[in-house]
Amino acid sequence: MINAMLEVEENTLSTIVGLLQSLLERGIVNALLVPIPTLSLDNVVQTLVLDPARLKGANIIAPVLPVSSAKLVAYLTATGAKGKLGAVMRSCEIRALIELVKLQQAKLEDVVIIGVDCLGTYELTDYAELARSIGKEVSLELLAGSKEGRLSPHNGYQFRSACRICEHFSSDLEGFYQPDIAIRLIGLDSEREVAVMASDELAEKLDLKEEGMPETRMEALEKIAKERASERDRAFSDFRSRVVDVQSLLGEFSTCIRCHNCMVACPICYCKECFFRTDTFYHPSERYFKWAERKGAIRMPTDTLLYQLTRLNHVVISCVGCGMCESACPSHLPLATIFRAIGEGVQAIFDYVPGRRLEEEIPLATFREEELTELG
Repeated sequence: MINAMLEVEENTLSTIVGLLQSLLERGIVNALLVPIPTLSLDNVVQTLVLDPARLKGANIIAPVLPVSSAKLVAYLTATGAKGKLGAVMRSCEIRALIELVKLQQAKLEDVVIIGVDCLGTYELTDYAELARSIGKEVSLELLAGSKEGRLSPHNGYQFRSACRICEHFSSDLEGFYQPDIAIRLIGLDSEREVAVMASDELAEKLDLKEEGMPETRMEALEKIAKERASERDRAFSDFRSRVVDVQSLLGEFSTCIRCHNCMVACPICYCKECFFRTDTFYHPSERYFKWAERKGAIRMPTDTLLYQLTRLNHVVISCVGCGMCESACPSHLPLATIFRAIGEGVQAIFDYVPGRRLEEEIPLATFREEELTELG
């Protein structure tokens, strides 16, 4: 791998756009999946781009994540990509994509993954308010503090809870799957330079030359990781002090309306026909009355706890903590914390970190006769 530095001429965003345009112009990729602002500038959405000129205004560091790109790459590759696809992705999206590849829902053969440091993301409605008031500075102001390891949200706003407890915010984590190209921003003077890591082959095609990485980067990464880990531990501790039995777990989901938004938003929920959308959970009318007669009363809609427990059972081993489920929840359930806190325990049992490496088998999809023998 080559570590190179790009000199910033106009601004950071235009420098990054120039790199992305080179990928298309030099035929390294045939298409790019890249975040581009909407016409109203109050959102930034992943867009499939074939014309380099259409990349103007692309903003890969905008602090908003309306959809996990892992799902989008799965859509574009599951049955074979048309040509070489470049995909700009945050760390949580890359890790989710690795899980989907293991689950045979996506392919990497014709994909160039372009990782980018994540500065944190706002809820979509918060980002829209900020963007309407201060435009591109939503990104650039956050970037300004990243050299010293300061990723502070704007006054009056908070990052999504998933981002506040995310210690895996960088695309070059040691021991994790490495993207083909990584755009590094944290710990650098963003007004002067952008760091790029690329495979030897891609570096040659992009005319990138080896340069040293400033020591400030590692210092900044460690500072942010320490702060995020501390917030994560606090959130997990609060959750575990609240949830001590089934009744208290039910309380966590007390406002669930079983709308299925979390399931739709989750990059790991991939079933084409979900059990909860079959006739199994659309009961004959008389059955509700029989349940009510037996118990004296039943909650409507039914099966909300069963739905959430089933989601936990299916997803938690591969949960990368992207928090898309919580962002999609109209009842504002603390799903990011719930899934990560429970996931931490389950993943520890199997010594499994989702999205860490392609060759690591997903425990849920792998049978080992001798596993968990200590549990009897």
